[in-house]
Amino acid sequence: MRQRLVYVIGPSGAGKDSVLQGLRQAWPQAESARWSRRTITRPLQAGGEQHEAVDALAFEQLSKQNAFAMQWQANGLSYGVRHEELDPLDRGGWVFVNGSRAWLPQLLSHWPQATVVHIGAARDVLARRLAARGRESVEAVSARLARQVPLALPAGAIRVDNNGHLLDAVSDLQQALEQLGADLAVRA
Repeated sequence: MRQRLVYVIGPSGAGKDSVLQGLRQAWPQAESARWSRRTITRPLQAGGEQHEAVDALAFEQLSKQNAFAMQWQANGLSYGVRHEELDPLDRGGWVFVNGSRAWLPQLLSHWPQATVVHIGAARDVLARRLAARGRESVEAVSARLARQVPLALPAGAIRVDNNGHLLDAVSDLQQALEQLGADLAVRA
């Protein structure tokens, strides 16, 4: 049931991590879902994503060892998702991946039945959020805002607007996933 692979994308500052964290607290299926841990060439930061932090050389070595089921480059960083993070799919479980818009074509070539979730927000909202997190220079924030990725969402993609209250975005995603779960149960 590859539909239970949920690939979440959106621009920097759209609130993907926040929406996913809210979903983990609100969605009844959350305890049995895998919230994939990414390997990133970025140091760990307090309050930030709890990823596997590696340097560029270690990431390259992992890539050569075929450690990643998914990997991409974005905003000067390398990101990977290890194969074992997707293991629950083989047992009919849910797996959530905070992915990359640019890697979407590769995702769909490997997992054409994946559920794609696009979380978006207005440019001014993105700019405020990126500045508030204080992780990057003004120039880096500007580069993130300027990053344009051609995006052709597949049919059935879930779109979540995260311009307003976070709980509204979480509720929208939860409702869409509950409908997806009901549809999958009917087809099983």
